[in-house]
Parts: sequence; structure tokens; C-alpha cells
Amino acid sequence: MTTTPDSPTAVSAAMHEAKARARAAHVTVGQVRHLDDGRVEIDCSCGMVLTNGPQWSLDEHIRLHRAEARYLALSEVAPAGMPRLITVGADRLPR
Repeated sequence: MTTTPDSPTAVSAAMHEAKARARAAHVTVGQVRHLDDGRVEIDCSCGMVLTNGPQWSLDEHIRLHRAEARYLALSEVAPAGMPRLITVGADRLPR
């Protein structure tokens, strides 16, 4: 594939940087702690404590947390007019 100066960029710099910032800001730190009630938990570098629950594993909580962080970061820099799966403000809807 040949690109020209007029070719659209496959991944915008702003979205790439937002995703990288989210990845760097949400890493697990320390050791898994085993609680007296049988749950386990670990800290995220953002300050949130991630834990398992009655219907989810610690791994699932970590994955969801990271996915939400990426979503929020990308949503902040997504161009207005980009079609969205999740409802956003009127100023961010496709025209």
C-alpha cells in the first residue's frame, strides 16, 4: 500500500497516545493479598483496589478495569462525528 500526503492516517497520534497513557496509568502493583473472607485483591497504579467477587475473578476485574481505562482515554480524544456504540453528548455525535 502506498501512502500519499493526502492519505488518512491509520491510527491518529492523539488516539494512540491516549491508549498508551491509559496502559501506563493502570498497571497492577505489589503482591496479591489474600483476605480473611477468601477474597483476593491487588492495587492498581491509579489507586484503585482490584478484587474478586462472588461472580467475577480477580483477572476479570483487572481486564475490565484496563478496558474501561482505555475506553475513557480514547473517548476523550475521539473526533467529533465518529460513530459510537455508546451514547455520547450531542456535540460528539456524527453529523
